[in-house]
Amino acid sequence: MEGLPVRGLIVTDRRGLVVGWNPGAEGLLGYTAAEAVGQPVAELLGVAELPAPDDADGPRERHTVLPLRHRDGNLLTLQVSGHPVGGGGTGLGAVLLIGPPPQHSAFLERGTLATWALDAAPMALTVYDTELRCVWQSERMRRLSGIPDEERRGRRLTDVLTGPDAVEWEGRMRLALLTGEEQVGEVKGTLLAEPASRVLSVSATPLRDGGGRTLGVCTTVTDVTQASRDRERLALLNDASVRIGSTLDVAQTGRELTEVAVPRFSNFARVDLLEALLRGDEPAPGPIPGAVRLRRIAELTLFEGVTETRDAADDSDVYLADSPAALCLASGRSAVYRTTDPEIRAWAAESPARQAKIARYDTHSWMLVPVRARGTTLGVVMFVRNRENLDPFEPEDLSLAEDLVARAAVCLDNARRFTRERTAALALQRSLLPQRLPDQSAVQVAYRYLPASADTGVGGDWFDVIRLSGERVALVVGDVVGHGIHASAAMGRLRIAVRALADVDPTPDELLTRLDDLVIQLSAESGGDLRDDPASDIGATCLYAVYDPVSGRCSLARAGHPAPALVAPDGSVRFLEVPAGPPLGLGGMPFESVEVTLEPGSLLALYTDGLIESRQHDVDVGMEALRRSLTTPADSLEHLCDQVVRRQLPGGPADDAALLLVRTRMLDAGRVAAWGVAADPAAVARVRAESVRKLVSWGLDEAAFVTELVVSELVTNAIRYGGSPIQLRLIYDQALTCEVSDANSTAPHMRRARTFDEGGRGLLMVARLTQRWGTRQTPMGKTIWCEQRLPTGTGAGPPRPEAWDPADAA
Repeated sequence: MEGLPVRGLIVTDRRGLVVGWNPGAEGLLGYTAAEAVGQPVAELLGVAELPAPDDADGPRERHTVLPLRHRDGNLLTLQVSGHPVGGGGTGLGAVLLIGPPPQHSAFLERGTLATWALDAAPMALTVYDTELRCVWQSERMRRLSGIPDEERRGRRLTDVLTGPDAVEWEGRMRLALLTGEEQVGEVKGTLLAEPASRVLSVSATPLRDGGGRTLGVCTTVTDVTQASRDRERLALLNDASVRIGSTLDVAQTGRELTEVAVPRFSNFARVDLLEALLRGDEPAPGPIPGAVRLRRIAELTLFEGVTETRDAADDSDVYLADSPAALCLASGRSAVYRTTDPEIRAWAAESPARQAKIARYDTHSWMLVPVRARGTTLGVVMFVRNRENLDPFEPEDLSLAEDLVARAAVCLDNARRFTRERTAALALQRSLLPQRLPDQSAVQVAYRYLPASADTGVGGDWFDVIRLSGERVALVVGDVVGHGIHASAAMGRLRIAVRALADVDPTPDELLTRLDDLVIQLSAESGGDLRDDPASDIGATCLYAVYDPVSGRCSLARAGHPAPALVAPDGSVRFLEVPAGPPLGLGGMPFESVEVTLEPGSLLALYTDGLIESRQHDVDVGMEALRRSLTTPADSLEHLCDQVVRRQLPGGPADDAALLLVRTRMLDAGRVAAWGVAADPAAVARVRAESVRKLVSWGLDEAAFVTELVVSELVTNAIRYGGSPIQLRLIYDQALTCEVSDANSTAPHMRRARTFDEGGRGLLMVARLTQRWGTRQTPMGKTIWCEQRLPTGTGAGPPRPEAWDPADAA
């Protein structure tokens, strides 16, 4: 064939689809083999019909000259010769020879074409007999198999091709013999002459003689390894873009990266991050030189077809400066190693367990890729391959690994930033929640605060217990709209505002009205108008209740907050009918208080919507579940609190949730004394003497002197400046409270009297002699009160609640 012009060889199956395309065809027509294989040849070349290779009389060559379409759209007039594959007019396929018109007639002879197509063509061809033993191979197949003809003859396909696909393809060759139908597919395996695995596009066509008798099968092979790798690369990157970063959890993101890489890219994948990253801290920019401590967040191994997962975030390791991981972090560049490289051998020698693991998995190549995002190094990812079913890493695999890690790095950095913000928000929120509940005996309290899940972020739920005058106690539960550090900051501002307003001792509806005005003012200062966009600034709900252990009365009001539940001493549960009121920040709508009498031992449950709301059910379902949870027998109020949380939130909270359980107590009537006082200065001596006698009966002799002075001053002021009726009341509990009420609503003011003033020193003296004093408005006027700390060793009320550690509540 020497001296012939360049010619193209095209092999088609019985359907006219291209199964073989040599470089000569690519040079003539412009299409690459990857573009042509699998395409209808007539459509590809723009012709209505190509020369039929056989007719009714049997197979024979056909020659013609046709205008064929080049890849660039131009038409080329070329000689086309058709040679059949098979016999007997079965039309199982054809070999097309394309080129300039032949220069001598000998080329048109059947033997010459057969010799060129089957021996000199740049296509791997093999002929097998009916027992699937090789009887002939082309020169290209000889180079692929790496076996000379004399050794190749009589051997099966599985003798020269290893891998699971080899056995399957041999079965399909047998199917082609039995059915007479061509088999086409892809085979992945390792040829004897190629230690690296290859992907081959193969076809198997039965060979028949002129009488239609099956003589064997002919296979054609085209190497499509690179095209297959490109497809796998794109599929892997697409999978990574979908699966990695589904949450803002650092550990979960690491697990997703390992699950994408194993087993499609490596047999082993491990993600190690800097410890600072897991705390949400900002790592130092640039490479990290020297020894470094890394913490494993995810590890996935494929061994003998079974995956093993390890994802203990507390498993850390120190990598010395000359270890592969430390070198990767110091240089900021990826690296490929063989197990025999000195870096790997030295690193393995540091730990016998590490050496044993490498030997067990029979690893042969390693790849380390730094995790970098926004100029910051976050850690390193290690990929390992063993001899089970993957070829060693090559430098070209680096780009794919770096693309995978780069996608994960952005997600890991986002998760780190979210962790940092959430940690700051949690710290802020806990610092703004009560650090210690006040000493009081009006109620027994148990509480739980559960931050939102990592996906949602920290919210603005809060609760509080505020000690008021007259041994009363205020109970508060609130929820700021939104999540994150801004919600936590807004929660802190509102909690402080509630405490400041409670110090003035307004009614619950008055307190919510003032709090509503404050929220509107804060929203205006932040540059937004909450009435136009309730979600843009501060919005909140709140429930405020005041319980009086002397009377057993509880006054409540709520602003868009869930109604509290009341468990009576007999175990029955009902939700109190408290007018809902609008959420805080809307303005213009009134709030309304209700008052109920609570029996001693009643249980009041105050909570936020995170305890009853869920995406899986309606609020009514959550409230009914809460009703059942509150009736569950429990050894203590603390245990009941735990049981309610577990039953209401079995999978953890999707939103912030706060629960405040309050068991009411009544103050012993013998510890309260009250006297009506006539509007006559002469009555002062009488009530002062009666007060002293009552203190003596209580065993509070040491407090008598101060109490006598305080009673004298407060009663005298009420007679002089107040109005009838006037009442004096003493309450003995954890402190001694003295209250004087009158019908004048004007609040007194303490002032500093001048040297020669005859009056104006009463309130100043009261403030100096007592620990707390104040005034509160009543429906009939006002009450001035003061508290004395009792001397050590005097009688005490009910046991005091233990101090609260905010860390326990979470």
